Amino acid sequence: MRLKTTLVILFIFFSVGVFAQNVPTPKAHFGFEMGDDYKLANFTETEAYFKKVAEASDRVRMVEIGKTEYGRSQPMMIVTAPANFEKLDRYREISQKLAHAEITREEAEKLSVEGKPVVWVDGGLHANEVVGPHQLIETLYQLASKNDDETLKILDEVIVLLVHANPDGMEIMSDWYMRKEDPGARDQNIPILYQKYVGHDNNRDFYMNNMSEAANMSLQQYVEWIPQIIYNHHQTAPAGAVVAGPPYRDPFNHVFDPLIITSLDAVGAAMINRMHQEDRPGYTRLDGSVFSTWWNGGLRTTPYYHNIIGILTEIIGNPTPAEVPLVPERLIPNNGTPYPVTPQEWHFRQSIDYSVSLNYAIFNHAVRHGDELLLNIYLMGRKSIEKGSQDNWTMYPKYAQAVQDAFNESQKSKTGEAEEVNEYGSRSRYPAMLYDSVYTDPANRDPRGYILSADQPDFPTAVKFMNALIKSGVLVEKATADFTVNGKNYPANSFIVKTAQAFRPHVIDMFEPQDHPNDFLYPGGPPIRPYDAAGWTLALQMGVEVDRLYEGFDGPFERIPYGEIQSPPAKTLANGSGYLLDVRNNNSFMAVNDLLKANVKVYRTTAAVDGLPVGSFYVSGGKKELELAAKEYGVYPVPVSMPKGATQIQPARVGLYDYYGGSMPSGWVRWMLEQFHFEYQLVFPKEIDAGNLKDKYDVMLFIGPGIPGAESRGYSRAQPKPEEIDEKYHHMLGSFTAKESLPQLKRFIEDGGVVISVGSATELAYHLGLPVEDALVEIGADGKAKSLSGEKYYVPGSVLEMYVDNSVPINYGMGDEAYIMFNRSPVFKLAPSAGNKRVKPIAWFGDDEPLRSGWAWGQSYLKNGVTAFEAQLGKGKFYAFGPEITFRAQSHGTFKMLFNGLYK
Repeated sequence: MRLKTTLVILFIFFSVGVFAQNVPTPKAHFGFEMGDDYKLANFTETEAYFKKVAEASDRVRMVEIGKTEYGRSQPMMIVTAPANFEKLDRYREISQKLAHAEITREEAEKLSVEGKPVVWVDGGLHANEVVGPHQLIETLYQLASKNDDETLKILDEVIVLLVHANPDGMEIMSDWYMRKEDPGARDQNIPILYQKYVGHDNNRDFYMNNMSEAANMSLQQYVEWIPQIIYNHHQTAPAGAVVAGPPYRDPFNHVFDPLIITSLDAVGAAMINRMHQEDRPGYTRLDGSVFSTWWNGGLRTTPYYHNIIGILTEIIGNPTPAEVPLVPERLIPNNGTPYPVTPQEWHFRQSIDYSVSLNYAIFNHAVRHGDELLLNIYLMGRKSIEKGSQDNWTMYPKYAQAVQDAFNESQKSKTGEAEEVNEYGSRSRYPAMLYDSVYTDPANRDPRGYILSADQPDFPTAVKFMNALIKSGVLVEKATADFTVNGKNYPANSFIVKTAQAFRPHVIDMFEPQDHPNDFLYPGGPPIRPYDAAGWTLALQMGVEVDRLYEGFDGPFERIPYGEIQSPPAKTLANGSGYLLDVRNNNSFMAVNDLLKANVKVYRTTAAVDGLPVGSFYVSGGKKELELAAKEYGVYPVPVSMPKGATQIQPARVGLYDYYGGSMPSGWVRWMLEQFHFEYQLVFPKEIDAGNLKDKYDVMLFIGPGIPGAESRGYSRAQPKPEEIDEKYHHMLGSFTAKESLPQLKRFIEDGGVVISVGSATELAYHLGLPVEDALVEIGADGKAKSLSGEKYYVPGSVLEMYVDNSVPINYGMGDEAYIMFNRSPVFKLAPSAGNKRVKPIAWFGDDEPLRSGWAWGQSYLKNGVTAFEAQLGKGKFYAFGPEITFRAQSHGTFKMLFNGLYK
């Protein structure tokens, strides 16, 4: 008996040993350990390693979740016990059913026991944050090879999804870093963005899903797997800390479930406890870092609006050894940093070890609380459905302020504090009826649903808005026939989004304004900057027409299958000798560009024709292109005869300004131009300095950064020496300067060129000596103008409303008002001499407060401020748009302000 037992033990030991040896170590494959100093793996090597591990291990399955913007495969590794793969489809189905919450509590409880929690861990989203993809490699190896009780328990009880978030970026960054023989000379100063179009902004795309990588991941997160925990690895930690993680500081968004916040507390506790158990100091949380849970749009924040626990850590670490700096205030233990780290040399491997331990902390939390995680996502979803099925009042700050205002009004006739206390009791001065007057007021209810009518002028943009929601797992319905709600008629193909669904928080967040609380360091002190934006309401940014419904409604609606992308209805081209294309429809520009490339003559109207506004397009040929527009673009040409006064247009030769390392705002515009079929060329400072710009370009675009301030000589940006980089990048070097670049740009305009500037690039107006001034300044005691302090005026990223002069060609197709993304944007006032120099405002704020979503402190300073203007300079024109009219390729409602300027 003893011999038999010994043989069994030896067999198990031998099998485990052979299995472990069959999984290649990172060192065997890459030639170095993950975390070795001065060593980075690129994606080609990493992908090959993933395949090797998947082939060697029955714990691992490698799948492609889509292609990147450069066409690489984006991999996801599914890691779990071999037995779980036999029921993998069932576990995915359970995760979906619980997340959608359309089952009974009894069924949900059974499924939460039957199912397996799903934990997502990614790495590499920001390619200069090189710990991320390398910890992913090490985590995969340990899960695939280790046979300790902890790892085996994790594999038995959890389904782990390991996802590479940016394959292109890892290839670019690692190849660049490793190109030099001398390890001490290696750097990360790459010449291009590490995501094809948007670089670091690839983590600002997760409710829009414009980029392929974001869309690939959102499909897995919100349609296919719907994990209960999503862990997004980043760098770097605040100075004097090693890693920043959950829980996060206030404010949190008012639309998502409170279980999200308390679940973050629970997962955060598991993470920091493991750090302390393993004697790893330097974990900071709460107000120890800048991260909150307010903003939607990031890989770890969008999950909150889907009842998913989103985890972010920011860790130090680089293959080039660094130092933990001395920060005296960080050495005092407190609730934010209970176990401070001391100043010391820091190596890459230490960060890999921290990261893997943090992963294991989350895996173990899922082991211990798996049924709870599964049931909680159901409970949050069920509560969302219930809220959407009845009257509900979200507790926005504005309503609390309304209670306060009502109380203040009621006290105008009161005399003295004693009377207030006697009447209202010693615990509160506020009568309960004030609550009812605000929080049961029908005018303050949340909508039960939204209708986007198919007969709105720019329905294709409404379709794009719906697709953004669909990519995020939102349940959308479509009308199969004409219908009527509240006395209004709607055509077939209209979209319906009801709030009685599990992902209601995301629905509300995309349709309704954000109400960011006033957040100051102390009363009367400076504002605390939100992490990213304070307001972003996508329906407003995209300029779609939405009807809100506050009572239950129904009609001939069919559910669109989760994740199924929509297209505008296809129509047959009507017979006619000539056609009008509606300028209000953004896709009309796409069709016009196709026509121009086919050498078809295109004209613009100079007056309204047949109900279509001035600036609409007229063509009398190009049947093939027009048929394509009607079939695929949602552009339905209207048969007409040649309008009087129509003027012919030609495609402009467009130059888009960029610089070494890549501009993200410029990159977004590159993507936009390609989507709408505009041709363009990138222009770098050296080319501007060389002059003769009018020989090559008709229009030049300056979007966002890259222009020095009016008092500066040049825009400063770290650049390598020419001899340190390949010659093919030399043309990217240099900076825009007032001495060399500006005279050439001015000559370009005076010779008949057009310059369109957006955001901070409007500094060009001051360099050009135009009679405009900064509206957001005050005169100091020394008689000089200085910028308004944050205590007086502060508008972080928020949606504001401005008035538009839509009679000028650059604004053709716009309404009388427009919603704009305003991100600490420039605002102007015209000097008295502006009229003499032919400077004309084309958009402005009025007397009313312009905030529509987000946070704006000191709105009175915006009163009557000019947001955009045009100026005649010689034969050409200069346009300045202070607001972000191309913001992250989300603000479709203002795209026309750019597109109109791209024709001759």
